[in-house]
Amino acid sequence: MKYLILIHSNPKSRALWETLDDDQRYALGKGHMELTEALTESGELVVSEGLADLELAKRVSVRDGRTLTSDGPFAEVKEHLAGFYLVDVESYERAVEIAARTPDAATGAVEVRPVLDMSTWDL
Repeated sequence: MKYLILIHSNPKSRALWETLDDDQRYALGKGHMELTEALTESGELVVSEGLADLELAKRVSVRDGRTLTSDGPFAEVKEHLAGFYLVDVESYERAVEIAARTPDAATGAVEVRPVLDMSTWDL
């Protein structure tokens, strides 16, 4: 079953990031690389990416047939998605185990969500 492991950022985690020295930032990045390599070797990783700065985001909506966009950051949002791992594992427990291994779990919020399987839907 596929699970999305979402890595969240917020003002508190961003403030913590700002206090890290270069070696600590390197260690965090290396931790992600090592986890990605381990999941690739085990065959459990579908894809993993970090996301660019929130200020580069655009919110998209369609109203009356018109596509509308607005630039980020979005004032009403205090927490945002910083990156993700999409894994294909045997159980929810395994997905949680992987989420706990992300470097961000030690200081921030990491969420595990099952991917909706629409393959059995009669559409």
